Amino acid sequence: MKVILKVIVAVSALLLSGCAAAPLLVKPALEEEGEVYVYFQPLPREAERLKFTLDHLFLVSGDGREFPLSLSLDDFNSDSARRQRFVAAGRVPPGRYRGLSCGVKKAALRGDEGEAVLLVPEGPVTADFTFEVRRKQAVVLSLVLRYAESVRSGFSFSPVFSVYVPSTPASGLVGYVTNRGDNTITVFDKRSGEVRGVIATGRGPEAVVLDQKAGRAYVALSGEDKIDVLEVATGRSVNTIRLNVGDGPAGLALTPDGRTLLAVNAVARTLSIIDPAALVELARIPLGDDPRFVLIDRTGLRCYVFNVLSGTISVVDIAHRALVATLSTDPGPTMGQFNRKGDKLFVVHEWGHYLSVIDPFSLSVAQRVYVGPGLCAIKIDANNDMIYAARRDEVRIEAYDPFTLVAGAYLEAMSDVRYMTIDGEENSLVLLSAENRKLMTLNLISKKITAETDVGENPAWLTMMGER
Repeated sequence: MKVILKVIVAVSALLLSGCAAAPLLVKPALEEEGEVYVYFQPLPREAERLKFTLDHLFLVSGDGREFPLSLSLDDFNSDSARRQRFVAAGRVPPGRYRGLSCGVKKAALRGDEGEAVLLVPEGPVTADFTFEVRRKQAVVLSLVLRYAESVRSGFSFSPVFSVYVPSTPASGLVGYVTNRGDNTITVFDKRSGEVRGVIATGRGPEAVVLDQKAGRAYVALSGEDKIDVLEVATGRSVNTIRLNVGDGPAGLALTPDGRTLLAVNAVARTLSIIDPAALVELARIPLGDDPRFVLIDRTGLRCYVFNVLSGTISVVDIAHRALVATLSTDPGPTMGQFNRKGDKLFVVHEWGHYLSVIDPFSLSVAQRVYVGPGLCAIKIDANNDMIYAARRDEVRIEAYDPFTLVAGAYLEAMSDVRYMTIDGEENSLVLLSAENRKLMTLNLISKKITAETDVGENPAWLTMMGER
């Protein structure tokens, strides 16, 4: 009977493929090439009546060769370009480049009597900017349309762009999103929401955690069975923690003192306890089927690993490096959060209909609250214990009262939210959607969207400085 149940749950996982991460094919990591990402800055206010469509976008090397970039966005207007947008990307040989070349399909200017079609150049238009692409590294280029120089005499459009490489955010404003599908980390400014850089990683970056005191980031590379150590100030890899072949690290957590790193090996079904200073694994704990998410309690003494296919939570004593208990839960425990006192652990189940409340002292389920199907991401505000939850295929975030556990408010957001966090400094809820390839920032006071950010292919994880 247990075998049949596991088969049913496994098939359900493949069919639903919601919040729980699933193995996927990713493109090869960079080796001899570099990569360029182009972002378009918001259209200026005076360009709100303009719309245009690009035909192509090329990089121009120092010797005049052209390298095509793959367009992700080609239509620009006051709706599509009211914020920073990801436009194109491509892998190119390392070396010096002297700018961009683009073709324009069509353009129009909206007026009181309708749209007026504008003449567009017959040939490509160039934007001069000298920069260098290095081997195994990514470069972000920002484009700014100079509207007054682009629209001539009210009847022709020939785009004039300013091009620049954006500066890295101040260390306290850095945010990271891992993109499993294209082996990158999107670096964004958490205050403005703007992308400021892209870090090329190894294959299949999954979770990332920040050591804010040391200025380090740890990135689980599921496709290479290792953890990359990055310097936040530069985005450069400074060390590597190697795991066993076939481990497939997916989840990460760092103890509050920064002395112990925990890595959930989804394929090997183990938890690695690691000394990040010595870059060595200290112990390995067996887990259940399809472990993905690991959560450290408020004391930093225990961690809880969520085994999605087993329907269990593994409780591990970090200091003694020992499995304390295995708790049975409803099907598909995806992730959990502690309240601010640390005496309640709230768990969402992607394939169940209940929100579970676990007592971490007795290690028992203290309460089960019916919430309906599909809750798969959760975040608790440490200031007031408000519970925010995302439901598969829903565009709203549900806010649950911590005392009644009833959803009393809803925040309009976006579908397929896989992960959430709270920026304690800006008092904002930040959401990550894989389907939309986007971050969304919601102010917790006004409940309004303050930023939207385009990220990479199949984003998996989100972290930033100043989380609470």
